[in-house]
Amino acid sequence: MNRSSIKTLRWNAVAGETEREKEHPVTQGILFDQLRDQSPMLSVGLLTADWMRLDSQLALVAEAGVSVLHFDVMDGRFCPMMTLGPPIVRAVKTPMIKDVHLMIEDPIAQIADFVAAGADILSVNVEACRHLHRALHVLGEMTNVNDPSRGIVRGVSLNLSTPVDVLEPVLDQIDLVLFLAVDPGWKGPVRSDVVERKMERLDQMLAASKHDVLKCFDGGVTKQNLAQIAASGVDLIVTGSAVFDGKDPLGNARAMVDIVKNVAVQS
Repeated sequence: MNRSSIKTLRWNAVAGETEREKEHPVTQGILFDQLRDQSPMLSVGLLTADWMRLDSQLALVAEAGVSVLHFDVMDGRFCPMMTLGPPIVRAVKTPMIKDVHLMIEDPIAQIADFVAAGADILSVNVEACRHLHRALHVLGEMTNVNDPSRGIVRGVSLNLSTPVDVLEPVLDQIDLVLFLAVDPGWKGPVRSDVVERKMERLDQMLAASKHDVLKCFDGGVTKQNLAQIAASGVDLIVTGSAVFDGKDPLGNARAMVDIVKNVAVQS
């Protein structure tokens, strides 16, 4: 489905007010609107950056026009790697939007810590969260410490094998759906075909619910496949190693920002 078709579906989804919306009003906030207006955008992951020169590398990607940073939080239990926690999120001083993806068991217990550390976008994996409704409710009652006026974008992430229909009961509490195109923590083939089918199904659900949700693609994004991914109707695209390849993060980031901008102009 192309971006113009997605826009039509979104217009139909937000036009009018249903009885469900009257009973369960959702305020998605200034940040949600900003991400929607600037879609599609890059969210650059930090795991493969040179952490000994992190300040200078962040300055380079900001110079290239990147405005969202992605933090992959893994606990060694939900997926095999262990990465970073709230102290690292807090320690990264930047005006860029902090996009935090919790790939951890029982994320409810740690949501408050990551929000206090400065998360602007916070996503939990549905497979790791026994009480997804509760997690979204807890997150919805918190305040963005960077700017209370812009709100926190509430995200839910889906592994490759998880159908998008599991989100239907709580869809009106979700601001962003993150689609993993690879298994978290493992190397493997990028299944963009599976993600595209799941995004199409989500569009059908949104048209029926009259709710608007941002879509995020995460996994195996390169300069070679970026244009195709950006044209698929996704709003946020996570990439890391394609930017921080050890050679030219400024040039890589600029090239990828330009690709995304060209797709937006053509859509």
